Order: sequence, then structure tokens, then C-alpha cells
Amino acid sequence: MEIFQNEAFMASFNRIAVFLGIVLGTLILGYIFNRLFRRFIIRSTLIMNTDPTNYQFLRHFLTAVVYLIGFSLAIYSVPSLRALAGSLLAGAGILAVAIGFASQQALSNIVSGLFIVVFKPFRVNDRLRIRDTLTGVVEDITLRHTVIRDFENRRIIIPNTVISNEVIINADFLDDKICKWFEINITLDSDVILAKTILREEALKHPLRLDIRTEEEIEAGKEELQVRLINITPYAMTLRAWIWAKDSADAFTLNCDLLESVKARFEAAGIHIPNLGVLLDRPV
Repeated sequence: MEIFQNEAFMASFNRIAVFLGIVLGTLILGYIFNRLFRRFIIRSTLIMNTDPTNYQFLRHFLTAVVYLIGFSLAIYSVPSLRALAGSLLAGAGILAVAIGFASQQALSNIVSGLFIVVFKPFRVNDRLRIRDTLTGVVEDITLRHTVIRDFENRRIIIPNTVISNEVIINADFLDDKICKWFEINITLDSDVILAKTILREEALKHPLRLDIRTEEEIEAGKEELQVRLINITPYAMTLRAWIWAKDSADAFTLNCDLLESVKARFEAAGIHIPNLGVLLDRPV
């Protein structure tokens, strides 16, 4: 009798050990696979200059498949759990319907994520603006949601179904180049011609500007950079320069630098920027 009890105990112990071994092996394998694939994505992005969007989504999908197969094998290795799973699948029609409704949103997110990867309305590292209030850089596209890092280094988590239905401003879609509108106000008594000349000179000598003219346009003498007087109010005049930059990040830096250099040049040349407080106190 004791022999049979010992054999039953050893058989149960072996099944539990196999079950725990498969679960632990699955967790380790999934972790290693995820880390190695992530390193591959970083290396291919930096060295081969490839788009990481497809790889990121594929990494999440294959990692989920590894866990699903591993946990299924673990359950299948235990006869009692195998029988329980079979009976649940055979007789839990209502439960299956309930789970189907509960997982409908999850499946929608997966399908929406797949469409994002295939049709690429945005990619990893693209700069997005959503609803005019959310802005940031796409950091990751998972099976369920898209992760956007805003410019305060916070993460915005948006379900794939939600972001698929939003109107998005993508600063890096297809062509990363951006035309930056640099605008500045000057007082009515300022020398417009001199102000335009200073603004053009400061913009042309900035290292981040791009010359997008073709060789034919250069030979024809087309201006590289346009500066125009675009508005006159009772208290100020507005100048605008159209300046091209490599991407929105360079355009932002260029804009900040020009605000400093142009203001300094204007002050030295006797060109004044209107005082907003004085303007607001004046009657309309």
C-alpha cells in the first residue's frame, strides 16, 4: 500500500515539477526573446537606418505567442488540468459568449494596431499632435495601445482603436522636412526694409536651415528664403519668414535661436518690438 502511495506521490510531484518547469521556462524564454529582439530593433534602427515600427509590433506579437504556447503546454502536461480545460471548452457556451464580448475590445485593439503597422499613418519616432492638446513622439506600438512620450517626458497611453479614429497631425509623415513660419511684430515707426534684411540675414546664417531649391531654381536666381510683411494693425506690423528645416525638432531649435538673435539685432538697429502690455491698455 505504501508503495502505491509513494508512486502516486512521485507521479504527482513529477507532474507538478514539469508544470512549474514549463511555466518558468516560458517566462525565461519570453523575457530573453523580448530583450534580444529589442536589441536587434535598436541595432537595425541605428546602423541600417530602418523603420522600427514593424519590428516593434512583431516583437510584442511573437512574445505573446511564446507565452501562449508555453502556458498551453504547461496546462496540457497536467492530466487533471487538461481534463478540466476540455470540459470547460465543451460545456461553457455561455462563458465563451461572455468572454467573447469581453475580449471584443482587446481584439479590436490588436486589429487596429495591425492596421497601423500595415498602413503607417504614423511610425515609431514620429511627432504627433492629437486633438490639439496631446503632442509627443511615438515611442511604441503594442498589441493593445500606442505609447506617446510628450515633451515633458510623460507617457500618453492611447488604445489603438481610439487613435485609429482620431484626426492626427503627423509632423514626420513621408517627408520629415518642415517649413517653419517665423513671425515677429515690429512697431509702426520701424524701418520695414531694414527689419526684413536683418531677419533674412539671421535666418540664412543659421546652421539648421535647409536650402530646398533645385539646381534650376538656383541658376534662375530664385530667392532661398522669403521674408514678407503680412499684416498691419493700428499698433504693430507683422513680418514672416518661411524657413525650411530637416524636421520639427530642428525647426523648434531654429525658431528659438532666431528669437534671440533677431531681437538682439533689432535692438542694435533701433527697431522696436511692440509692448504687449501697452497695446492691451489702449482702447480699441
